[in-house]
Amino acid sequence: MSSSATRAAARDGVRPRGRGRAAAGGCAALALSCATLVLGFRAADADGPTPVPQALAFLPWLLVPGGAGLALAGIARWRTGMVWAAVVLAATGWYARPYGPGTTGAQGPVLAELRVLTSNVEFGGATDELIDAVRRERPDLVFVQECDLLCADALAARVPQAAYPYREVVRLDGSLGSALLSRYPLRPADPVAGVMAMPGSVAEVAGRDVRLQLAHPLPPVPGRVGGWRDELGRIRDFAAGAKGGAVLLAGDFNASQDHAAFREVLDAGALHDSARIAGRSRTYSWPADRRTPLRTQIDHVLVSDDFSVRSARFLDLSGTDHRALLVSLALHDG
Repeated sequence: MSSSATRAAARDGVRPRGRGRAAAGGCAALALSCATLVLGFRAADADGPTPVPQALAFLPWLLVPGGAGLALAGIARWRTGMVWAAVVLAATGWYARPYGPGTTGAQGPVLAELRVLTSNVEFGGATDELIDAVRRERPDLVFVQECDLLCADALAARVPQAAYPYREVVRLDGSLGSALLSRYPLRPADPVAGVMAMPGSVAEVAGRDVRLQLAHPLPPVPGRVGGWRDELGRIRDFAAGAKGGAVLLAGDFNASQDHAAFREVLDAGALHDSARIAGRSRTYSWPADRRTPLRTQIDHVLVSDDFSVRSARFLDLSGTDHRALLVSLALHDG
């Protein structure tokens, strides 16, 4: 196209075809570069610095820049970009698969069936809804995170002692407090150290000791990723130390299966994510209080091979940005 024709086309609002293709190729490269950065850390089994940990929480959504990159590369007739986009899409699909085996290694007769509920009540805001859920669902074990002083008082006053005679409650305000309610006898166990309380206990279930541990590490917000990684590392160390025994590790992990720090917890303790076993590995638990497509599962109940998983349900509670998780388990003798 001559320079005079180019100027005429510009006056008529027609963009030269070459420039349009170049722009499409540039946009494709940008989208694919961002997705590749995140996938690179996932492939390296690392969480990286901000903004990678935050992006990893929503890893399946990398299909969006991958698909956009493929379309834009096609418009640009950029063959290398189309191949690059295909690799990004394939890698995203590969890593979006559920992590870990589809069953536990539970064997032998069933000693007891039990239901476990975990809920982050967000500064106590969902305490009333939690108490209603406890009365309705009748779980055997209840793990509560962000149970402030009013929440602790409400649990003491409104959840009958006869129903949950055994309790481990850390009375702290704001997001710091936690509670563990049990129908089974409890004896003390060392907590996991953290900014927010992570109490532990040993429950006697059908004559067997079951180590209970509440998880609530710091979130991986910008500027605090190091603290998040350190506290998940302590939870990993707990899991490694409890390996070989019957273990229930439940709470708000502030991490999904796409975070290396969470996968390390699973692998160190030979633990299984109950939602994954129940076919709910990509069901979101956070954020639950606003309309957004960017959601992820960071609330988990992890179990040792002593348990089989019967079902997992996520419950909507108003007053919190988390969904509660209710899991039905069987404890085996074997």
